[in-house]
Amino acid sequence: MIRRPICGARLSALLALLGFMLVCVAALPAQQTPELTPHQAARAKAISLKLRCMCGGCNDTVGTCNHTGGSFSGPCDTAKAMRKEIDQRIVRGESDDLILQDFVQEYGSEVLVTPPAKGFNWLMWIAPVVLPILAFVFVWEVVRRWRRHAISLPEGPAISPELLARARHEASEESHE
Repeated sequence: MIRRPICGARLSALLALLGFMLVCVAALPAQQTPELTPHQAARAKAISLKLRCMCGGCNDTVGTCNHTGGSFSGPCDTAKAMRKEIDQRIVRGESDDLILQDFVQEYGSEVLVTPPAKGFNWLMWIAPVVLPILAFVFVWEVVRRWRRHAISLPEGPAISPELLARARHEASEESHE
């Protein structure tokens, strides 16, 4: 079998076809945002409200990140990327807990808006309830002891009615002068 060299016309057509294919591939976005059903969109919104935007500039949730003013207004690139990742994971059928756990593995527990009630964090959950109760019990006990102490003071000797009448008479005379 004899190989024939590629002639100029064939080479040009082949190069044109390759160029056209490259242009078509380059025009496609790297990853398209998947289309979500209304139920999936609601799940994505709920998950995005449980995660903190990790851009370091806003401290908002991923769902509410909105940088206002200047030439840029809207969610930051970090929030957009996190939203896109949430959408992709929901389309793949991952559970909400798995998505949240993956974000915690990537960013740490500070990515969660509401910290989990385990470890040292449980103290932050019960403190708003327990501390006021303890303060009330403490104040109650202090007042109770003060009252008991005031009642248990020994009384002095009884004052005779004659001395009491004389003191009242002298006090009234002094007030008239």
